[in-house]
Parts: sequence; structure tokens; C-alpha cells
Amino acid sequence: MRVAPSLMDLRGDAWRDLVNQVCRAPDASLEQLAFTLLIVRLSGCLRCHTHSYRALRGCTLCAMHTIRRFRGEDSDLLVLYQNARDEVNAFLEDGRMLSEFFGDLPAGGIDE
Repeated sequence: MRVAPSLMDLRGDAWRDLVNQVCRAPDASLEQLAFTLLIVRLSGCLRCHTHSYRALRGCTLCAMHTIRRFRGEDSDLLVLYQNARDEVNAFLEDGRMLSEFFGDLPAGGIDE
């Protein structure tokens, strides 16, 4: 997790503990997938494009800015993380492969 360690000291102890837990988890673990989903949603990554101001600053600065400016409490972030974790877990337990979920993509990806 490249961006997560830079988010560790931006909030209180509960947030720091969560980021520590996620960073220590194995790659592609439920914890890391859920944390990534949380950050993607909070930061609006799906609406970002290469020529946007956010993209020009980079993902790390954008995520730091998002977490710093989050108006809720750390407990609210933990609830959002748990919701993302439950959602990822439900998806993984469904047993479908990603190709089944997204359909057949061209060999080179979506843009072909």
C-alpha cells in the first residue's frame, strides 16, 4: 500500500491504529481492499482524470487532503471503513470471478 502510510498521522489514535492495521495486513487482503475502497470513494478517484488538478498533484497528496478535510470524527471514518469491509467481504463471498462481474473485457482492457 503505497499511499496509506502517508495518511497515518493525519488524525487521531483510532485512525492511526486502523492505518497501522491495514499496512501490516497481507497484500490484497480484505483489510487492504476495504481501505482502498474507502479512500477511492472519499477522494472521488473514479471521477479523476489525467488533466485534473487533483491528478496533477498526485494520489498521495489528494488522499492526504481528503482525510485531513474529512468533517466527521475518526469514529465516522471507522464506520465507513467497516461498511466498505462488509461490502468487499460480501463480494468475495459471492464467489464470482471479476470477469463474471465486469463481463468480458477486450484483452487490452476497457479502452479497446
